[in-house]
Amino acid sequence: MRIPGSVILICILVLAALLLVALLHTLFVPKKTSDYVPHPDEARARSYAEKLSRMVACDTTSHQGEHDREKFLKFHRLLEELFPLVHQHLEKTEIDGNLLFKWEGKHHDRPLVLMSHQDVVPAEGEWIHAPFSGDIADGKVWGRGASDTKCSVMGFFQAVEELLADGYVPDQDVYLSSSCTEEWAGDGCPKLVNELKRRGVRPWLVCDEGGGIITDPIGGIHGNFAMVGVFEKGKADVRFTAKGTGGHASAPSRGTPIARTSAFVADVEKHNPFRVKMMPEVAAMFRTLAPYAGFGLRYVFENLWLFRGLLTRMMPAISAQGAAMLQTTIAFTMQSGSDAVNVIPQEATVSANMRFIPHQGMDESLDIIQKRAEKYGLTMEVLHKNDYTAPIDIHGEAFQLVQRVIGETFEGVAGSPYVMTGATDARCYQEICDNVVRFAPVIYGPEQMKGMHGINENIEYNCLPGCVDFYKNLIGEMR
Repeated sequence: MRIPGSVILICILVLAALLLVALLHTLFVPKKTSDYVPHPDEARARSYAEKLSRMVACDTTSHQGEHDREKFLKFHRLLEELFPLVHQHLEKTEIDGNLLFKWEGKHHDRPLVLMSHQDVVPAEGEWIHAPFSGDIADGKVWGRGASDTKCSVMGFFQAVEELLADGYVPDQDVYLSSSCTEEWAGDGCPKLVNELKRRGVRPWLVCDEGGGIITDPIGGIHGNFAMVGVFEKGKADVRFTAKGTGGHASAPSRGTPIARTSAFVADVEKHNPFRVKMMPEVAAMFRTLAPYAGFGLRYVFENLWLFRGLLTRMMPAISAQGAAMLQTTIAFTMQSGSDAVNVIPQEATVSANMRFIPHQGMDESLDIIQKRAEKYGLTMEVLHKNDYTAPIDIHGEAFQLVQRVIGETFEGVAGSPYVMTGATDARCYQEICDNVVRFAPVIYGPEQMKGMHGINENIEYNCLPGCVDFYKNLIGEMR
């Protein structure tokens, strides 16, 4: 059917009008720049750096399925030396190397939990500074755990230490929680949560690591921004297996196990099986960042009512991290086949890590990928799985309190919700708390982001006073 020219003309005029409205709106929104940098405070920064240095130098590497309690008890003895008032005045509970401190407040109806983990991932490769040296050089503390996440452990212990020295009594109960199995999703944090459940404690707010003050969070957005994780994607480790008859490589047949696993992987890579959708929390992030973008991105971000569909399609070209906030993802990470180069395998496997988004959760996403695998004669085995966590209400009192404390502590920095595409211990607290945020109050620039779980991990120590002040202010705002 031929569309009349008058209809086409009307559509063009309507589109032009919408684009003009969007343009005018963008022009009337003031352009902003994020120029926040830590205020110079060399004496405090150096003092905190020295404490963090000693914490980094204490090796707390954890390994899947291993429980080396003595390693962490050694770290606990160091904490007692560094933060004596915390250990004198707070009620300490140690469970298999995991720590829980209670600071009793005047009231008990809105408890606060400050948390971050003690353990670190193994350190491999060639480092500029030895991974457990804790060297202080070039304005940074170097070593495994400096940024992930002994910096925040130091921050909230130091905050409580200073408040105790001033004779401060919190208005609400405050708990300090630190597991020693976070890096391999072990049973440490669940044990701490079970202890709180046994006591009948239901926290009003939990603040864990995960987010942070991120430098240049999305391509085209420059400066430091407080990115607050409002929920975590779910995750699963899955293995796909193709079977065949095997044989000698001199007489290959078609459709061998490796060929079928390869075809499956290529299909998934080329034809995304998962639905792309922008959740309200992600839309709020784009609106927060919009004034700081160049005109092109600002035009899009400020007018999601018009460009939401376009943005979801173009996001992979802008930011892989941003794209991961819009859909379930699958990353193929391991594969196996024959043990000899001249033998066609009877079996080949490929393994993948999946991350689930709320609009297409664990069960639906696994079903989708299983059906795609079956097209190539592959079976699927789920090695581990857990679904996404419930998001905090970004318009609610708790999230707004965190935003207010960020604004008070880091003057001029914009606070924004965002989706955690990784995993933290915070997910364990979702069972007993409705308001769980993921925010470590330190600056993560490109160098720090690269060093996490990589080589040359470090943190610039000039951001440590702000870290301590954030926790002090958050405790002070609890009413």
